[in-house]
Amino acid sequence: MSTAPTKPSRRGLLQGGLGALSTLALGETIALAPGAANAASSRKLVGQRQAKRRANGNGRLKNDYSRATTVKSVCLNCSTVCGIQGHVIDGKLVKVSGNPEDPNNGMSLCAKGQSGPEINTYADRLLYPLERVGPRGSGQWRRIGWDEALDRVASRIRKTIDDGHPEETAIHIGRSRIGEEMTRFLNAIGSPSLFNHRALCSSNKRAANYVSLGETDWETPDAEHTKYILNFGANFYEAHQGAIHVAKRVIKGRFDNGAKLVTFDVRLSNTAGRSDEWWAPNPGSEGAIALAMAHAIMEAGLADRAFLDDWCNVGAAELQAWLKPYTPQWGAQLSGIPAADITRMALEFAAVRPACVAFTNRGSSAHYNGFNNDRAVILLNAIVGSIGQPGGYCYGEEPTRVPPRVFPQPTPRPPAPTAKSAIENPPEWPLANKWQRMKVGQIVFDHLKQGRARLQVYISYTLAAPQTWPEGRSLAVEVLKNESLIPFHVCSDVVYSETAHYADLILPDATYMERWGFDTRNNMELRDYVTLRQPLVAPPGECRSFVDVMIALGQRISPKTAQYFNFKDHEDWMRQRCAGLTARVGEDGFAYMKKHGVWQDLSKPKYYGLYNWALTPEQLKGTRVDPVTQVVWRQAADGRETAVGLVRGGQARRGFATPSRRFQVFSQDVADAAKAQAFAEPYGAGMPGYFAVPSIAAMGPDHLHLVTFKWNVHTQGRTASQKYLSEIVHHNPLWMHPTAAAARGLKTGDLVELTTWRGAAHAYKHVTGKPGDVVGKAVVPVFVTEGIHPRVIAMSNSLGNFAHGRAANGRRGPRGDFPGFDDAVIAEDQDLSEDMWWGSGQGLWSRLTGAGNGLGSGYNINAILPIYPSPLVGMQGWYDTTCTARRV
Repeated sequence: MSTAPTKPSRRGLLQGGLGALSTLALGETIALAPGAANAASSRKLVGQRQAKRRANGNGRLKNDYSRATTVKSVCLNCSTVCGIQGHVIDGKLVKVSGNPEDPNNGMSLCAKGQSGPEINTYADRLLYPLERVGPRGSGQWRRIGWDEALDRVASRIRKTIDDGHPEETAIHIGRSRIGEEMTRFLNAIGSPSLFNHRALCSSNKRAANYVSLGETDWETPDAEHTKYILNFGANFYEAHQGAIHVAKRVIKGRFDNGAKLVTFDVRLSNTAGRSDEWWAPNPGSEGAIALAMAHAIMEAGLADRAFLDDWCNVGAAELQAWLKPYTPQWGAQLSGIPAADITRMALEFAAVRPACVAFTNRGSSAHYNGFNNDRAVILLNAIVGSIGQPGGYCYGEEPTRVPPRVFPQPTPRPPAPTAKSAIENPPEWPLANKWQRMKVGQIVFDHLKQGRARLQVYISYTLAAPQTWPEGRSLAVEVLKNESLIPFHVCSDVVYSETAHYADLILPDATYMERWGFDTRNNMELRDYVTLRQPLVAPPGECRSFVDVMIALGQRISPKTAQYFNFKDHEDWMRQRCAGLTARVGEDGFAYMKKHGVWQDLSKPKYYGLYNWALTPEQLKGTRVDPVTQVVWRQAADGRETAVGLVRGGQARRGFATPSRRFQVFSQDVADAAKAQAFAEPYGAGMPGYFAVPSIAAMGPDHLHLVTFKWNVHTQGRTASQKYLSEIVHHNPLWMHPTAAAARGLKTGDLVELTTWRGAAHAYKHVTGKPGDVVGKAVVPVFVTEGIHPRVIAMSNSLGNFAHGRAANGRRGPRGDFPGFDDAVIAEDQDLSEDMWWGSGQGLWSRLTGAGNGLGSGYNINAILPIYPSPLVGMQGWYDTTCTARRV
């Protein structure tokens, strides 16, 4: 591939480089090489900039922080949402640091958080609304005003309402954290069509927590007080929801308590490398390991039988009988981990109960069988009685329920829509929306092409689907280009993203440091808490928060919708909501949140043993106790009853928020869903048994197992445009074990062609592909390492952008002309025009390996991964792709 220097204009780049990628057909070979969309821009010597700095007095001036104003807010450079404080000098955000009042991260902040200011001043940031003037995907645009843009969108939405099909207006979100606001907007127009990305993220894990505990989707391991951690596929030292919170407390637990950390991961992640023991199991066998450990603990007499009998819906004797077949020898055969070690670790774990915890993340949950994998791991905590105990598997009330309760939405509130969407609620995955609206996001483009639903207005929000979706460069692009499937596409984003490229109208968004909102996650201090996101600086140019856009649209569409948006702007909306806090804190609630950035409920004890809390006399009013089940029921005004507690020891207690008010080993909901979908459960209906992954079971002797992973400095496809993060990691070679490399004659730096295959999946039929078909091909460089399972290859998933500007695509050179940019608002950045050193053919990789292909901007591996939803829940099986690899 040529890397000859060229000097394309910005318009030429958009029409040529990006447009060329839009023509890829489903299953077509994709040469994922640096600079694939266009040759590198002009290559001026880095020394030019250094010489300029010397000539001008040796560089930049230091910031005088004594002049800085400090503003509290919330980070959103990953899903952990740490509390931050911005330091602003003369209207410019010069630094962010951790908010010392935030109970989770305090003053700590990772590299991604520190990089935040770079988003605001990115030289390739969009500043004005743009309207497409050429064919969709051609990259031809004209600047328009906000009134024209809003009128166009409002008229399109109004038509769907007038046609009697409000569900044909959809919002498809990436990382938003404004779900309440989006729901209000869609409810106001009568549409249920809020599509998300949760099935591409964590829905198996969340569903496993819901079915077991009943009221939260994410555990809060009390790592600071634990003595033993069984970590199934979580990389909290590097990239994990809550990474910095968990890592701080794990480190403290290991130093203060001598806690042992055991990690199961097919790859030597930073967490695995810092563990006391690292085991690389056969992919998809995590649940088998957990079940074998459960067997060993029960047979050794180390289980907390009292907890199982009193608080679980399957008692100790029944559970022990069910676990009989799941011996350590059985687990060893499936996982590759010796039976003696499975037994040893299980007994070590149980010996320190209840100060022990087993938890998961994508290494366990991002499999076709991930829902049951995670249920089996959670079950380990119940067997040793560590649920809700100091040092154990703790939890609190579902965090997303806290803001609406403490900060209620203003009235009037729009009713829930009556219209239905087969994409928003696909019947093949009945548990996807059982507890929360997790959806099955990876099938949106497939089902649109199949005609499962019709859209008139498609609004994408910070969604780089061609970059991050499985089959994104093929199927997603094909549907996004098709004006009969998506007649009108509005994209709100901060940069010219891969999705914006296929829009009809682009609305420049405010960054998370320029807008308002509430945020919350599970609190590691085991209390309810809510944080306030507030602007650290004003948005530049004509950038506008998407919530302000929705308010303006709601006021424009009709008088009926306008009644639900009686706000001047999002700040006014937040001020009204904060009125609910005033009585709690004894001062103006809005002023309190702006000052502190966080509210934490200190009126209640920490959430230890939440299930064992006694119900208060107030909570017992109007209740009855079932004499057989001992469940406490409350009757509502409409006559329906709700389980609210469980009698134990003669006292009504809270119990678990499940239908039985017990920890659920068996789930009737799961059994019913499996029966409705004819999904076989030979291990016992509704139980957390093991089943094989079809794609893995079908692997041939020359096949390898392809997984993806995340770096500590990147988040999906959203951070490559931040120059300091991309300077740290801008290349993602394919990890391969020496035995696999030797069998193929490969060494570090060699190029290999990967061919991926489509596996069989229950209830899912791809629009064109069938099991055994080729999904795609990619040519990538190899990094040979012993830090990976011999039959597994791994590649990070955050690079290889064809859009997002120069920092992301590695094309050093002048910014060029584009109607979305403005030198008077955000000036050119010489780091990008002259000093960026990692473009194709000129970087460290070339010097290290002599391969001559340079580091470049990396490779988009998600492009050749198949859509592979798990049964019942629908989470994407990111870690179940099989492939062949040959040297090229």
